Amino acid sequence: MAREKIRIKKIDNITARQVTFSKRRRGIFKKADELSVLCDADVALIIFSATGKLFEFSSSRMRDILGRYSLHASNINKLMDPPSTHLRLENCNLSRLSKEVEDKTKQLRKLRGEDLDGLNLEELQRLEKLLESGLSRVSEKKGECVMSQISSLEKRGSELVDENKRLRDKLETLERAKLTTFKEALETESVTTNVSSYDSGTPLEDDSDTSLKLGLPSWE
Repeated sequence: MAREKIRIKKIDNITARQVTFSKRRRGIFKKADELSVLCDADVALIIFSATGKLFEFSSSRMRDILGRYSLHASNINKLMDPPSTHLRLENCNLSRLSKEVEDKTKQLRKLRGEDLDGLNLEELQRLEKLLESGLSRVSEKKGECVMSQISSLEKRGSELVDENKRLRDKLETLERAKLTTFKEALETESVTTNVSSYDSGTPLEDDSDTSLKLGLPSWE
């Protein structure tokens, strides 16, 4: 016996409507979960009840899924909309810049001595003048760099001379101080030796002249 189809229409009874909503909501959320697991799909469901209550389900973060949806919808709208004036202007600028890059590339190849076939005498002369002008600027810049390096080396040499003189003066000062200390040490040692000899009772040599006093014998 065939199952009778349920007629789809609004349920007038409020209680029956709420019961049906609750059952169907759980069922559709279950189906969405099964779909995400079986097919490895990102699924998001948003349901507002008749009373305005929010019910939602998402197989991952709801915010991430909604962000992807917004980006996808925005891209579709851009593809469907006709090109704007700003976009046409950007395309025009892109074409102009591409042409300039192509021309500059050709000119650079010619300056490198490539792709010279097809140039007439006048074009070759202009190219020669351009190369001469560039070579002159390169030589001038090279001279400036050389002079700058020479100036730096001279300055460094002067600094080294001053540093050498300072070190030599410092060395002489140290040598004089060392010699003075050595002399003072010798003098101190000599004084200490003399004092030690005097304290031990050693007679000191008397260099003074000794005179004999002669006199007549006394007569008693």
